[in-house]
Amino acid sequence: MQTIALDVHAHLVPVDTQALQGLEGVAWRLADGVMVVDGQPLKVPDLYRPERLLEWMAANGVQRALVSVPPPFYRQHLGALQAATWARYLNDGLLALAARHAAQLGALLHLPMEHAAIALELAGGYAQAPCAGFALAAGGADAIDYGDPAHRPLWELLDQRGAFVFLHPGHCGDGRLARCYLENLLGNPYETAVAATQLVMADIPRQYPRIRFCLAHAGGLFPAACGRLQRGLDSGRPGVPAQIEPPLQAAKRFYADCIAHQPAGLRLATEVFGASHVLFGSDWPFPMGIPSPGTDDTVRAWRGAAIPQDHAATTTETN
Repeated sequence: MQTIALDVHAHLVPVDTQALQGLEGVAWRLADGVMVVDGQPLKVPDLYRPERLLEWMAANGVQRALVSVPPPFYRQHLGALQAATWARYLNDGLLALAARHAAQLGALLHLPMEHAAIALELAGGYAQAPCAGFALAAGGADAIDYGDPAHRPLWELLDQRGAFVFLHPGHCGDGRLARCYLENLLGNPYETAVAATQLVMADIPRQYPRIRFCLAHAGGLFPAACGRLQRGLDSGRPGVPAQIEPPLQAAKRFYADCIAHQPAGLRLATEVFGASHVLFGSDWPFPMGIPSPGTDDTVRAWRGAAIPQDHAATTTETN
């Protein structure tokens, strides 16, 4: 069995029953071992059991995983103070989980981007924390625009730290996608494309080159849209900033996981981002991920692309 040095896309949720007692809208349901968030039980038991992730890693030859919380725990409707409190609960819990399994797990800390000042405050407050980077919601709230000047102080801080920043889609609010699981199937890759495009149009990747932005799900729809973005710049379309880095060039600054679900999608991501910028991701423990890397056609295509197995330099813990 070939080993995989790093999984950049795995999910865990910390459970601290005592701390949860002081948080409104969240409770641990002991009877079936799930968390209830804003009235909704998140019935994915392995989310709360780090030992199950470690067992899966051992069985599949995954040496290390970077863990973040999944979208149902973003709680993007919260006000600023509540969002800060909730993010600290999540982040302190993830850091504790990673500390208990330091050789195998790294924490990607949650920043609530719908509140720019809070996201900046949290990023600065964890400056000395032994985290692997940060996880941000792509979409999920109208207030999130990665090109907004309000986020510039955060990008500057993350650039100074050379931070690894994982962009994972939040909830898609398009009512047309309510049926047939389309909020996930189509909404998720769409939200990632919007976030990446906002960054490119604001010239963020070029101006803050030490931030290592990594896009979930093989970049979502962004790789397919890059040529059209480039054409918009080349043909001087109204509103397209003339001085930005060309989109096809800016795309080479991004990383992406390999969760494309078909070799053709992965080949496109590899062409757009570059072979060395496509990293392994599992989306543990969700069925839309890659539960069996040893038999997955996309992972075989990923290995066939001669992508380096050791991405430790890409995700060095920040202190």
